[in-house]
Amino acid sequence: MLALGLVLNTLGIGLFCWAIFALAVYALPFFVALSVGMLAFHDGAGVVGALLIGLASGALALAVGQVAVAVSRVRTLRVAIATAFAVPAAIAGYHVVFALSQIGVPSLAWREAFACGGAVCIGGTAWTRLTVFAETRPSESVGVAENAPQPVLTAATQE
Repeated sequence: MLALGLVLNTLGIGLFCWAIFALAVYALPFFVALSVGMLAFHDGAGVVGALLIGLASGALALAVGQVAVAVSRVRTLRVAIATAFAVPAAIAGYHVVFALSQIGVPSLAWREAFACGGAVCIGGTAWTRLTVFAETRPSESVGVAENAPQPVLTAATQE
């Protein structure tokens, strides 16, 4: 029975860590959805209306962020948008790792160190997941290849 408990605890912690990394990019849209939903609820939209408005605003925030990163050609704008998505994920990752480290780490300094490492890892994961859409598009590489100077072959280089 003890072995089964250890295996199930390990699987549960692994599933929880997978969920944290998989959902890292959704921290900012979740924050937007929660804020807009709460605002709508306090303005009298009701539970169902606030839920629908919150879901729509969160989905819109995620879609706008991903499209803006994918379409933008300005590197600083891409970095700013990716930072806007990565910082809330890093803050959430800090708090999750800090709370989980209270289970087995008695030292506050080590818990802080683990939490900072978790914040960097989870924020980096959110950054990476968002910038996947900003990879070099085929039309850009074709345009670069067309404008690139062609090497001149001379009789000396061919020999």
